[in-house]
Amino acid sequence: MTERRTVRVAGVRLSYEVSGPPDAVPLLLLPGLGEGAADWAPVAPAFARDHRVYALDLRGHGRSDWPGRYSLELMRDDVAAFLDAAGLDRVRVVAHSMGGVVAFLLAAAEPERVARLVLEDVPLPRPRTPPPLVRPEGDLAFDWEMVVAVRQQLDTPPAHWLERLGDITAETLVVAGGPLSHVPQDGVAELARRIPGGRLLTLPVGHLIHRDAPEEFATEVCAFLGA
Repeated sequence: MTERRTVRVAGVRLSYEVSGPPDAVPLLLLPGLGEGAADWAPVAPAFARDHRVYALDLRGHGRSDWPGRYSLELMRDDVAAFLDAAGLDRVRVVAHSMGGVVAFLLAAAEPERVARLVLEDVPLPRPRTPPPLVRPEGDLAFDWEMVVAVRQQLDTPPAHWLERLGDITAETLVVAGGPLSHVPQDGVAELARRIPGGRLLTLPVGHLIHRDAPEEFATEVCAFLGA
């Protein structure tokens, strides 16, 4: 059974879904840009068999607050504060795309808090020249101001983000989407190399691996988490 809950941390209300046995090992799920907790629906039940699963809506997303102040560092700090509020000292983390950047920033800043880390098709923090940013039409399930702020950081990340990858101590699995993904795959492979002991696995279905190959993704991730 999945429950929707909220918690207030540092003046921001975060919404999240929780499932799995209450006494199981905690697993945190962080979604990609513009997505929320529900994005993990294809794989969360498999994870919840052996974990207490916490799937977050990050600030500016879904049912969490849209406070108008955005950065990936603020999202990292929100996640750390969420762990404090939930009484979680040490967790496993599975994160997709932008959520993976938040995850590796957390794992580098507070390595003692992340026991195992799965990064799903996450871009290497290096400067890039992306296509123009165009707002989708209609109502959005996320704050467009958040997208503008975060894209600036993803396009021109601080240099120390790359350097700090070496501070991660969590056992790490980097899952690449292969040639169908828009994320440069040489960068995904370098991400795995720069994290001490990082492993690279390619599931060549594109960027949305957990949606397009949920059974294979869940099988590989559960095997890694249970190793």
